[in-house]
Amino acid sequence: MLEFKIVYTREIQAPRPTPVENGMPLQGTWTRAFEEVDLLDIHRPYPVPMPRGIRDFRIKEWETFIIQDDRFFLQARLCNLKFFRDAHVFMYDRETNERIEFRKLIPGGGWRLPRGLHNASVDSRSYGFFFRIHSWLDTESIVLELNIKRTRRRPALTAHAKFDLSLGAAGKALPMAVNLLFSERRSMYAYKVMTAVSGDLISGGKHFHLHPAKTSGLFSDFKGFYPYRMRSTWCAGLGFDEKNRRFGFALGENQAKEAFKNNENALWIDGKLTLLPPVKITRGPEEDWIIQDMEGMVDLVFTPGEPSRNIENFLFFSSDNERAPGYFNGHFLSSEGEELTMRNVWGTCEKLYLRV
Repeated sequence: MLEFKIVYTREIQAPRPTPVENGMPLQGTWTRAFEEVDLLDIHRPYPVPMPRGIRDFRIKEWETFIIQDDRFFLQARLCNLKFFRDAHVFMYDRETNERIEFRKLIPGGGWRLPRGLHNASVDSRSYGFFFRIHSWLDTESIVLELNIKRTRRRPALTAHAKFDLSLGAAGKALPMAVNLLFSERRSMYAYKVMTAVSGDLISGGKHFHLHPAKTSGLFSDFKGFYPYRMRSTWCAGLGFDEKNRRFGFALGENQAKEAFKNNENALWIDGKLTLLPPVKITRGPEEDWIIQDMEGMVDLVFTPGEPSRNIENFLFFSSDNERAPGYFNGHFLSSEGEELTMRNVWGTCEKLYLRV
């Protein structure tokens, strides 16, 4: 592969126990999870004093993951937007073109997503549905359980998967944690890690083994004092290069300030982390998504498949969430100046507008 000179660098700060110190949110990038993330520790995030309960109501949080091998693409999330909770599961079988999608929308708050990832869990359960994420960084693993019963319109889906954070070229899958500012006293936190996944999947009554040599996963954890009108776009993909190295990437465009200094964009190659500059994500004339930066490290075209869209309009809030599986073509530059070529790499892009 060709080698190029890298012009973008980002400071990696020393580990901190929390992204809030002395009542002020920190801004930066780390490669270790915080022991606790409680944005309510921020002193007066709004100019007008507010009771703790109202401040807590303004914090939005969710956990999400993507798992894929050479056949299956599985994406799911648990989201607490305080006005409502959202559980969403999407699975696509590239061999049969079968799609399974499940969404549960519950008015009001309820789930309290973990403030730390070292040994904590969150779950959603109802008749015919169970979804649980157990983040257990003390054992270098994240485990998820998923069970959706069959209905007349939807086949059953069961999954058990384990993210092994001890894998990687350097013996460990290096994560990325960031805290980004929307204003002086309002911030968003994100934790992302990509690694090998093992487990089992049952779809359509057939059992499939998720072999760690062929299966990769991306896990993300978010919390933030997001703007009342939130606009964000995310893209992510996973695969293996011509040297059979596992790689994955996660890119986002949001309303955070000083995105050049710190952002939520990252690339992993065999567990090694490359911090990426801010990107611009736009729709092309043929409905392709164009993802580029100003430093020459990211140049991608995303060709979407059949999209899905959820639009909710209520008295006090509205949401418009569009997502599509598809494939990426283009290239990245790693932190070592190596060009990584994308050829029909499977992944997803998602666009969200939220007024809440």
